[in-house]
Amino acid sequence: MLNEYTFDNIYIRHAIDDAPNDKYYTMHIHEQCEIYFFLSGNIEYLVEGSKYPLAENSLMIMRPAEAHKAKILESTRYERYAINFPLSFVHNIDPKGHLIKAFTDRPLGVHNLFCAPEIDTHLVQKLFAEMSREDEPYNKQLTIKTHLLLLLDMIYQSFIQRGTVKHNPQNVAERIVIYVNNHLFEDISVPLLAKHFFLSPSQFSRIFHQATGAAPWEYITKKRLTAAKEKIQNGSLAQDAAETCGFKDYSSFYRAYTKHFGCAPTEYQPQSTPPSKK
Repeated sequence: MLNEYTFDNIYIRHAIDDAPNDKYYTMHIHEQCEIYFFLSGNIEYLVEGSKYPLAENSLMIMRPAEAHKAKILESTRYERYAINFPLSFVHNIDPKGHLIKAFTDRPLGVHNLFCAPEIDTHLVQKLFAEMSREDEPYNKQLTIKTHLLLLLDMIYQSFIQRGTVKHNPQNVAERIVIYVNNHLFEDISVPLLAKHFFLSPSQFSRIFHQATGAAPWEYITKKRLTAAKEKIQNGSLAQDAAETCGFKDYSSFYRAYTKHFGCAPTEYQPQSTPPSKK
């Protein structure tokens, strides 16, 4: 069962799978923030090398380009809510960005999980249920916007109570993911990455897949494509964005981009303007 609704670059859904199969739940990367609320099932959530076993009524947050995956541990009824929204959603009412600090002011894969009692999970479930119920468009959109702001404030208050985010990676998987992100646009390869960590390529690939839910090159490609799309939308030429984000061959970039996003990179290509007369 899937109940979904989208408007103004906001996407909300309520989904139930009675017999989930892990092979259908792949690692993915959004261009937006996500608030995910877990209701039931037996899963753990993988976020950038961190593993989060989820209890009922757990809330997860992911920022743009933060890779994540639901890993199905047992094929029992899996129910969740989720809402995706752009960082710009809060700009008009919160130009200092306080409401999105929990998304932006932490390392990748760190402090993604919020549970009771630090957050009122009963209220979270009520807000999601009200945002998901049927209504005429204006009222539904107003409900989603006001409830989303309340959710963001709840998350922000819990986040600042935690204090300064400090994280020392404890295992090789976390160190690998951090290293890959720090060198994402450089001339890297699985053999070179494996050598850096004194692993064979097969060992490296296995550890990486267990940590992220994706093969190393799939992860790197999706990250690079997401970064290139953001640059194009912000005014860069497609070829410049491709080169900056680690793609040596534009034709390969074009094919990968079109396959992944379902549109050509030139769809957002800035139009050239004639030079002004002096």
